[in-house]
Amino acid sequence: QVQLAESGGGVVQAGDSLRLSCAASGRTLSSYIMGWFRQAPGLEREFVAAISRSGDWTDYSGSVKGRFTISRDNAKNTVYLQMNDLKPEDTAVYYCAADLEGSTYYTSPTPYDYWGQGTQVTVSS
Repeated sequence: QVQLAESGGGVVQAGDSLRLSCAASGRTLSSYIMGWFRQAPGLEREFVAAISRSGDWTDYSGSVKGRFTISRDNAKNTVYLQMNDLKPEDTAVYYCAADLEGSTYYTSPTPYDYWGQGTQVTVSS
């Protein structure tokens, strides 16, 4: 079992930056591929970014590529999402998730075993 807790969300203006953190407890995070997803009201949960167990591989959705950066510090059992040049369409609840098996379908929420409670990000124009 692993427990995930996101933090760092808030209300910002377009063009601002935020860094989200996802702290894990209960099991070492280095065993998991980690992902960030987001969900806006009335919409399905969508993939934002993923990172391999060692951090040597990352992937992003097209809508955030070049603006967001996922990283991890396995010694601190924490994953980060640096979000730059935020846009109103980035407004959503952001969730981190852990995948033990390492599915090739990492852009889908389905393979992920554990989820955090989410943190709200609101970007005003």
